[in-house]
Amino acid sequence: MNPTSISAALPESTLVAHLFHQAAQPLTAGTRARLAQALLDWFTAGGSAQDMPAAAALRELGLALMPGAGEAALFGGNAARTTPLAAGFVNAGIAHLREIDDAHRAAMLHPGVVAITPVLALASSLGLTRERAARAIVAGYEVALRLGEALGARHAGLFHATATAGAVGAAAAAGMAMGLDAPRLHHALGIAATQAAGLWQLVDDDAHESKSLHPAFAVRNGMTAAYAARAGLPGARAFFTGRRGMYAALAGEGPLAAVDGGLEAPERLHTTTIKAWPACAMLFTPLDATRALIEEHRISAADVQAMEIEIFPHALKIAGVQWPAKPAEASFCLRYLLAVLLEKGALGIADTEAPNLGNPGLRALAARMQVLPNEEFQRAFPQRRPSRVTIRLHDGRQLTAYRDLRRGDPEDPYTWVGLQQRMRTFVPAMGDAQAAALATWCGGFTDAAQDALPCAPSDHLFDAIQHPGRQ
Repeated sequence: MNPTSISAALPESTLVAHLFHQAAQPLTAGTRARLAQALLDWFTAGGSAQDMPAAAALRELGLALMPGAGEAALFGGNAARTTPLAAGFVNAGIAHLREIDDAHRAAMLHPGVVAITPVLALASSLGLTRERAARAIVAGYEVALRLGEALGARHAGLFHATATAGAVGAAAAAGMAMGLDAPRLHHALGIAATQAAGLWQLVDDDAHESKSLHPAFAVRNGMTAAYAARAGLPGARAFFTGRRGMYAALAGEGPLAAVDGGLEAPERLHTTTIKAWPACAMLFTPLDATRALIEEHRISAADVQAMEIEIFPHALKIAGVQWPAKPAEASFCLRYLLAVLLEKGALGIADTEAPNLGNPGLRALAARMQVLPNEEFQRAFPQRRPSRVTIRLHDGRQLTAYRDLRRGDPEDPYTWVGLQQRMRTFVPAMGDAQAAALATWCGGFTDAAQDALPCAPSDHLFDAIQHPGRQ
């Protein structure tokens, strides 16, 4: 392949060169720590969902579409091994089922599920070291988040950016893991860009159960693109900025400078949000604000006469369910989530997996809530997610709380201990030994002395959760 076939003047070329420049720098202590957190978040998301009926459906689907023996493990696969492509598809879908995988304010996508999944799926077959895997994951985050930021809010109102920018991020992660040179990696990104898709129409048509297919297909397509480029197939060079590239075709309106600007900034990995709630990330600020009022004033559902929630309008494009008709919609219904939080003082995985949608108390409380889109708040989006919650109590008091940043945002990050506690909360069936094994494996990426060790995670990390009744 002729390296001169790719124009150095393209922003896409600058982005590819940036990935190789980053990969040549020493991994800092901060990047190592943040990578360990991202990995623990990914395993938490996958482990929490591995026994859901939808996870079984994804395993069956992935093995039917991409059959064959291999060396890659599956979430909940009971030590079954399959091909990297099947594992990438299945594990990406499962890790997204609970809506607890990491997020990003400006890019409006879930980066870990597209950056980490392909690398760990390829780790055994490629014999990746921990350092090689780390470099590839960082590259996946970098590309997915830069392209998501550039696509912007108009794109994110129509398309699920995890499936569009995410497909290209998955190609970057897989391509770096494969050791593609710069021209081939550029072609891989271009091939993946032509497969970028994921319509939010599924929300309008009550097809929330299929949302997990967005990252599943993104990872499959990104990995396939890397394989294709390795085989010598060419991809679009101006895949993002060209007149028929992603930005023009997919309603891009964000800052194009995100593609090839600010290259001296820390890796985009550092700008992600680790989610504090088992719900759509668009709804976190009103949940945080309500929790603050509960904690400060010791109020409960019985105290609430009426409630008004002002929120940025974009949130309601994605999470505008009035009241859930089925469990898959619970994470996208603000009234339901707030009603549970006020009723129980907490909001857990069980509340979205098996929601009590017919509970008359919850429905009555939800009926006293008014959700109001605030255009002023929208102007701060996506860098901020403003929300104001006002609660009128039966005793005549009126309480108000405002939030525009979320717990778990880069400005309010989790500690390593806090992340382990979060894992136990989101995966309550996990035992001490399983939790320790996961924390040890992920935490190993902070230690440069382990860089040369094999990366491939052992089977028990994917099937480490011992549920009652499992043999």
